[in-house]
Amino acid sequence: MPKRTRYAPALAVLIVMLMLSACGGDGNKVEVFPFWTGKDAESFDAMVEVFQEKNPSIQFVNAVTNIGPSVDAHFVLNTLIKAGEPPDSWQGYAGQALIDEYAVNGQIVPLNDLYESEGWLNVLPKNLIPLISRDQNIYFVPVNVHRTNVLWYNPAVLDANGISVPTKMNDWFLAMDAIKAAGVTPLAIGDQETKLLLLETILLSSLGPKKYNGLWNGSVNWSGEEVKTALDNYQRLLSYTNSDSDSLSWQDATELVANGNAAFTVMGDWAHIYFRERGKALTDDYNWTSVPGTDGVFQFSSDSFVLADNALNDDSARTWLKFIGSKEGQETFNSSAGSMCARTDCAPALFDEYVQVSMSHWSSDVLAGSLTYGVVANNSWRSEIEAALAIFLQDGEMDAFQSALAAACRKSGPCG
Repeated sequence: MPKRTRYAPALAVLIVMLMLSACGGDGNKVEVFPFWTGKDAESFDAMVEVFQEKNPSIQFVNAVTNIGPSVDAHFVLNTLIKAGEPPDSWQGYAGQALIDEYAVNGQIVPLNDLYESEGWLNVLPKNLIPLISRDQNIYFVPVNVHRTNVLWYNPAVLDANGISVPTKMNDWFLAMDAIKAAGVTPLAIGDQETKLLLLETILLSSLGPKKYNGLWNGSVNWSGEEVKTALDNYQRLLSYTNSDSDSLSWQDATELVANGNAAFTVMGDWAHIYFRERGKALTDDYNWTSVPGTDGVFQFSSDSFVLADNALNDDSARTWLKFIGSKEGQETFNSSAGSMCARTDCAPALFDEYVQVSMSHWSSDVLAGSLTYGVVANNSWRSEIEAALAIFLQDGEMDAFQSALAAACRKSGPCG
């Protein structure tokens, strides 16, 4: 789920362009550009296999296959799009970042007609659609959903220190005071992406979902006292973290909790898959709750696919999108990947205990989008927030940090 960053040599771009051009657009092919790696890539292949079984007349072309493991696939994709040789469909995070990157330039098309014909509006949470749309146009077919406001913890560490699972921010602070006094790291975090994720969850916790969403539509003032309280909470949380965080990945931070060297970490629910792959048992070796103060709110990101404007294989691409938006397509992918369907009607029995509980929350909770994974802000705005955060993490100047966040909203958000 977290981002992938590599550099792409021009030769690799040329190879993919030639490959796509050779495929042509006779309506019997579909060219798709996925970004998944590892277990997710295997689950994508399983979904493609079912798609091909159901549509034997359509040749499926994975446009990433020949670009090599050392290549920045996102760079390749954008090069193809700029060259007028886009794949028919490609993967991205559903939300304002992808809309800003492609829709405003007319490079992807609205999919409202598919939502109507396939009945997707009836099987997706109603409060999801505004978060992944602009001007009432929906540009994505979400395949999965991940929850980002998850507090993972080591039950043995909490039990050893007589600590109950915190549900409110002040309870969390008190719990971490006790854990710190016992000589254990209270809160494990990694590099800046994990710190940005922590920031978005604390903004949500401190402001509540309505005002959190208001940050991104311009109705809540980034210079206000409520935001300052949220940022003060964030700064206090950082005082409980491991000193080597800059050199750690999210996996490293999760490992500290798995091994009992830290009590808590805040990470998206792909951490559940990581714990499980490490041989850890849910409830015994690790457990989870909502980030304190966010109970009843599902902060999310979603891996989705789009349709290129004037796609060479438009009909086949629409057949592909219909399949990945279907119950069968989503059950095939997510039951293999260990993630959760975007649809609310997938069969719970196909999934493990964590996913089953998460599915019920997805269907009933208030939704809030992730900043880190592209839902609520365009790319420029997120980059300016990241830059402000990087400076704050170095100098700790809270007033300057809040001023920089307000300036970012005025420059690239709706606050101008």
